[in-house]
Amino acid sequence: MSWTQAHIDEFRASGGKIGGRFEGRPVLLLTTTGRKSGRPHTTPMMYLQEEDGHLYVFASKGGAPTNPHWYLNLVANPTVTVELGTDAFEATARPLEGAEHDRVYARQSELYPQFGDYQRKTERTIPVVELIRSDGG
Repeated sequence: MSWTQAHIDEFRASGGKIGGRFEGRPVLLLTTTGRKSGRPHTTPMMYLQEEDGHLYVFASKGGAPTNPHWYLNLVANPTVTVELGTDAFEATARPLEGAEHDRVYARQSELYPQFGDYQRKTERTIPVVELIRSDGG
């Protein structure tokens, strides 16, 4: 079993909690549609939910020089599924730009300094993606 699948299974079995390096951190599961395969791909990742309910994820890939596959998938097909705790819903992914991107990324870096480290490690601007719930929930 892969590291990713083990975390997905743990998340689903525990109602949205994961141990290890994610323990005590806000984690959701994001399912995108493969841009080449057309198959669903689920990835556990940290998120930021603001007081107004806006939900964001970060394509950091640990500061690698390329964007993660899940990000390329949602750019090709922005309809995604989000699992947040025990709630699962469809959403539309919207990459942020400019001042909006900078504000949200700075907030995540303030809460979790490793995100600032990730940005310093790479020349690319790490994408921030808003997940807009389709059912308005």
